[in-house]
Amino acid sequence: MSHFPRVRRPFSTARLLAGVSILVLCQSPLQRALAQEVAAATLSELSVEGVASGSLTVPSVSAQRAAVNATVGSVAFVDASSFQDRYANTLRDTLKEVPGVYVQERYGQELRLSVRGSGISRGFHLRGLELLQDGIPLNLADGSGDFYQIDPLAQRSIEVYKGGNALTFGATTLGGAINFVTPTAHTAFAPNILRIDGGSFNTIRENFQVSRISGPADVLINGTITNSDGYRDHETQRTQNLNANLGYRLAPGVETRFYVGLYLTDQKLPGTLSLYNALNNPTLANPTAISGNQSRKVETERVANRTSFALDVGKLDIDTWAIHKSLYHPIFQVIDQDGWTYGIAPHWSGSFDIAGYRNETILGLRAFAGQNSALQFVNVAGQRGAQTLRAVQSASNYEAYGENRFWFLPDVALMAGAKAFSSNRTYSNKGGFSGANQFPSFANETYEGINPKLGLLWQPLPEIQVFGDITRSRDVPDFSDLVQTNALNTTFVPLRSQRALTYEAGTRGRIDRLSWDLTLYRSEIRDELINFSINPGLNIPAATFNAPRTRHQGVEAAVSLDLARDLLGPGDGVGVSQVWTHNDFRFVSDPVFTDNRIAGIPTDVLRTVLTYRNRDGFRLSPSVDWVPRGAFADHANTLKVPGYALFNVEAGIDFRNGVSLFVDARNLMDTRYVSDIAVVTNAAAIVGGPVAFYPGVGRSVFGGLRAAF
Repeated sequence: MSHFPRVRRPFSTARLLAGVSILVLCQSPLQRALAQEVAAATLSELSVEGVASGSLTVPSVSAQRAAVNATVGSVAFVDASSFQDRYANTLRDTLKEVPGVYVQERYGQELRLSVRGSGISRGFHLRGLELLQDGIPLNLADGSGDFYQIDPLAQRSIEVYKGGNALTFGATTLGGAINFVTPTAHTAFAPNILRIDGGSFNTIRENFQVSRISGPADVLINGTITNSDGYRDHETQRTQNLNANLGYRLAPGVETRFYVGLYLTDQKLPGTLSLYNALNNPTLANPTAISGNQSRKVETERVANRTSFALDVGKLDIDTWAIHKSLYHPIFQVIDQDGWTYGIAPHWSGSFDIAGYRNETILGLRAFAGQNSALQFVNVAGQRGAQTLRAVQSASNYEAYGENRFWFLPDVALMAGAKAFSSNRTYSNKGGFSGANQFPSFANETYEGINPKLGLLWQPLPEIQVFGDITRSRDVPDFSDLVQTNALNTTFVPLRSQRALTYEAGTRGRIDRLSWDLTLYRSEIRDELINFSINPGLNIPAATFNAPRTRHQGVEAAVSLDLARDLLGPGDGVGVSQVWTHNDFRFVSDPVFTDNRIAGIPTDVLRTVLTYRNRDGFRLSPSVDWVPRGAFADHANTLKVPGYALFNVEAGIDFRNGVSLFVDARNLMDTRYVSDIAVVTNAAAIVGGPVAFYPGVGRSVFGGLRAAF
């Protein structure tokens, strides 16, 4: 097999049109004819009807919220209306007010996203949390995930299922799942949306969305282009995203919907800094990042389909998907990968009576697999030098799951569920060149198990719930865990799967002006997949090991209160919201780290927002993000970063003609702080201290204009 350099093509209008063509070509002849008929219709023949009413494949937003809140366990629902008229550029901007979700920016679109300590010390990408778009997996077949294809401006709602509560999708990892639901022509805010925003660091972003309904067909296209120089040196980012979907009602009670996505990210990497520089010279880039021209170029294409059938009892959804990802990633070496993930997942849900008692059931299967060509080269100023690795990574997963809620009293339900799975990871080093990895090698690991769940839900009033449950989870290692690299060699490390038993109890609801969401949880974990960076300053991927016993426990709390109504005039009001996430993550009698805290995430994270609104559409929201005590940088607990408080102000006005203006000022005091850490084992043993810190963004101001019509 020859390996020629792949041409990196610019993202253009032609490619956008090609993506829509893919959507059409993937259909059957009958469906293709129907789609072409829709495409041929003129705009004057298209009507806008049933806005926000939903359809069979994608229910209305109110129905989505009701389905999430019916979960026996800790969940959260975010309506995109809460962030559509402010500067929402990353997942932090959309999820920062969800208790239990820890999300911090590293640079550009790169984040640390963790729920209940999932991937707690992982210094890059994602582990232990399943990302879905429209209920269909975004993660690759080995479980790894990225954030680049999730465009905040292409979302209609976000569903957060913490821990084993994600069983409704078949996900049973420690962190659970987050489902990003894109709009359809039936649920879009408006048939046409144009938006431009920007501000600090030469940031400019342009977005459009067009949606139409014509009889049984509907179509929506959303595109975003973002350019930014970034806060730090060597942080320039260019992203282009396209999301589109086409739905067609094939017959009464039968609907199919095709999704297509094209995503291009070109991101320079500024690397990590010493603690001194992170706090005193935060705009610097790591010299190694500059000399190696370290960057990440990702091209992803995604095609998916959901076909739904309304049955006499319940509804059957059949999901299929294919994801192609190409990665060119010069760091300590040039990582050059190209791979496919594909899968199918039938899912049935229904409600029926058993002996006069209400019963709700979910049953599902998932089969998905993928293969990735993994090449590595010496990094010569960002270009390929001599080849150091030629390998193939293959993953396959087969899952069956079910969940049942039986209302044995009018206001009390017993929930029971389980998932059975078999996951295989195969690694083949082809060798055949000079260097440490010249000799061929082969490794194969299969992970199997059953994850049960049991819980109770009490709903004394329609808007008040009390719940408790016990869940077992399993995290299968991905190839970033299994294939470990140092400066000399790349080897397959046969790690065990991470197992946890999680207990949680909580309540959510609303009484008059007060609303709340409170959960307490505790996870007893065996063989937790723990990371540490060998040399974060060089961007060498972290090593992973199984910690024999660990414990994650904490509090996830959010409360909102309408403080005053008709304050300055009829229809206005002042409200306050408080989010508190308490994290207590520890080793338990570890032979090396005893009962130390697991490094990487601070103990307490708080966010307070005070909001004034009036009926003329004006709003003003000062806020404080507060981390009283910073996180440990090492598992030996010898170095902790300082805590911090950030003061922000957001204001905007929505005019009756559909035009909105906003301004978003962040970190007004220009506080110097550490936003994330590339965790090490023992900071005290590193001469001069670790170069392991990502500085937080300084003072910045963004503004924008949005027109919906």
